[in-house]
Amino acid sequence: MILLTFNIINIEAETKNGLQISDEERLKITEDNVRAILRILDIHDIKASFFVEVSITQKLQNLIKAISYKGHEIAFYNNNSNLQEIEETKKLTQDFLEKQIRGIRQKDFKLSQESLKSLEFNYVSNIDNSNILFPFKRLKRNTEIKEEDGLSIVPESISPYSQLPYNDFIFQILPMKYYQNMVFETLKKDEFVLIYLNSWQFTDFSTYDFKVPLYRKLSSGKKLEDKLDALLVWINEKELATSRMKDYIF
Repeated sequence: MILLTFNIINIEAETKNGLQISDEERLKITEDNVRAILRILDIHDIKASFFVEVSITQKLQNLIKAISYKGHEIAFYNNNSNLQEIEETKKLTQDFLEKQIRGIRQKDFKLSQESLKSLEFNYVSNIDNSNILFPFKRLKRNTEIKEEDGLSIVPESISPYSQLPYNDFIFQILPMKYYQNMVFETLKKDEFVLIYLNSWQFTDFSTYDFKVPLYRKLSSGKKLEDKLDALLVWINEKELATSRMKDYIF
């Protein structure tokens, strides 16, 4: 099973030459990037899970409604929000969607599993930092979903052969043929492959002069759209199963 997921987060990078980009402009960039992702998913009739950063959720209600209407899952991405902020946002989001938010993803700032269970989340999908040195780490990790404190803990996927993780950076830098082979070989051994990308990776950095490392600009924007499109074409050609996170877990 392929679990395709996207983190909806604003780009936080500074700009060059003192150029100011407002929070509203950053939000507009995020929305445009997500709508590009949705168009690609629609073309290939593939459903995904979108993890929306808690602090911008209420500012993106129309976008979130559109994502949900198209049959995709809405979950949360916690950057640095506290328990009360998450609880309030969860209630408001569930009210306007008329659906339960089951999942949450965390990276640097992690709340306890007990706290998350108290907010009636059903699963946690934590991720690690990824940078240019990350591919050189050899990781040994359990890749099976386990139950703890009444929560399903979903680990990051790692290729059992190359030991490369399926994070945002790896998708951006690896040649698509190599990436496809990695997915195919992993599915022979593991029950699922969890893939995640960030909305900011789809930014056109030739238009917006952000201070982003060169290795992060490579294969970004339209090139990343084309890469995602190529992956979904391959998934359908190989008749590989895909699922939203909540459906697969429950």
